[in-house]
Parts: sequence; C-alpha cells; structure tokens
Amino acid sequence: MKLTYCVPENKKIRVIIDSDTACEADDPFAIAHALMSPKLIVRAVIAEHFAAPGSMQKSYEAIKRLTAAMELDVNVLSGEEWPLKQTKRISEGVKFIIEEARSQNSHPLYILCLGALSNIARALEEAPDIEQRITVVSIGGRSYEDSMRDFREFNFGNDVEAVNKVLESQVSFWQIPVSAYATIQVGLAELQNKVSCCGQAGKYLYEQMVTFNRSEYASWASGESWSLGDSPAVAVTINPGCGEYKDIQSKRVNPDTSYTDNGKGRLIRVYETIDSRYVLEDFFSKLELNYKLV
Repeated sequence: MKLTYCVPENKKIRVIIDSDTACEADDPFAIAHALMSPKLIVRAVIAEHFAAPGSMQKSYEAIKRLTAAMELDVNVLSGEEWPLKQTKRISEGVKFIIEEARSQNSHPLYILCLGALSNIARALEEAPDIEQRITVVSIGGRSYEDSMRDFREFNFGNDVEAVNKVLESQVSFWQIPVSAYATIQVGLAELQNKVSCCGQAGKYLYEQMVTFNRSEYASWASGESWSLGDSPAVAVTINPGCGEYKDIQSKRVNPDTSYTDNGKGRLIRVYETIDSRYVLEDFFSKLELNYKLV
C-alpha cells in the first residue's frame, strides 16, 4: 500500500470480515476499505450466505474476484451455507474464527459482520470460551424508534436465531442498525468520477455496482444512487468516534426483526449516527492513493 503514514503497532487490531458479498453491490466497497486500512490486520474474509441456495458459494467467488482486482493475497474462506441449526458440518470459516479467537496474539480481534450472523453464531455455539475474546460489529437490525416499526430488516432477518444466539452470549457487541447504516448515500456519478478511474480495483468496484443497479435484483433502489451501508462497520472499527452511540440493554429479536424486551438483556453498543463524510472520504482517499494511475 502507498500510504506514507504509519499506525503505531499498539493501535492495530485484527479483523475478520464476514460478508454476503454476492447479495448486492456495497459489500465489496466495505471489504476494499478494510483491506486498504493500515490499522486493520485483516486475518480473513469469510463468505456468508444470504438465505438462498448456493448464496454462500456465490459470495465466496465474489470475494475472490474483488481480491484479484485489488491484486492482494487474502485469506478467503467458506462459511456456513444456511442459517444456524440447518447444517451439521462446521465450515472452514467458523473453524478459523475459533482458532483466531483462541490465539495468544496481543492485538484485539474484531469480527465485522456485513450480513447475517450465522458464522459468528456457529462459532460461539461450538466454542463458548471465545465470548470474552472478540468484539462483533454488526450491520443489521431495525431502528429502535417506533417510526420504523413495520420494517423487516434484511441482515437480521436472514438468520434471526443467530442474532439471538449472539445477543444472549457475553460477546462485546456493536450494532449499526438501518437508521444509521442507510445514511451512507452516494451518487453513481460520484462513483464514476472518484472510483472508476482508480486502476483495476476501482474499475471493478464501479462496474459491479452499475451492473447490479440495472439488474432485476435492484428493483428497490432509486436508480442513480446507492447506500454504501456496509462501510460503517469498517469505519467504526478504524475510528469508534466517527458516529454517535449509546449503550442500551439488548432485546430479543422477533421473526419479523422487531424487538421484544424480555428483561434478560445486557449492555450493547448501538450507533445512532455515522459520519458519512468521514466514511466516504477515507475510502475515496485510500483508493486514489493506492490505485489511481498518475
């Protein structure tokens, strides 16, 4: 990487990225952001399913395409193929989470979950001893405000049982709900101007975005803009102060992704806002400095 500054060794952290990369077009931007950030020691990128047949494998292949475009040698692993309790075989990704959490490495370990929580929930189920050794940063969940009462949130909805497994554990949990992650809005014109010109990496990121935008799977999108909604997981890991948050008592997540206060909650961190300028400009700058041809 071509950045001229250094991050002090004692401030670096280990990261495992868990991503349903083939689900839609924002995951690759978040993964690329993490891979370009010197504070983050990316130990692996694990493919997550998105509750469709073959979706985990599609995510695995999408991660490989991204890392090839970035010309980086990254540890890419398969994850669970289906939601919690629906598979017996333990995936290589889950095994790696457990091994990495049990290691004696002095750098703290963060699991960045950009989709369902099936992989991290399975790891906690198989190895409860790792609960105190990791921090989970999750993109997912409804707002805690009544105005979003009828909204079924996609990431939590893809494996509600896994979400509750994680929330019922003692693992440190940072949640970025839809009311915060959906604010990272960017126009396709800005991506053409700032991303597509940055070598093969930028070309790949931009082209996979515009290809998805015109596909049948993007019927919900507005047409010439997108939310880079997975990128806040990377941003708050680099800089926990890039948004406003509060500690609240966790609640149980219902099948429709609404919340129920069952009186058994424990403190979790919930981000209420994210500094979109910081998220986008940090990403654009790192991409340009590393990949733009002069």
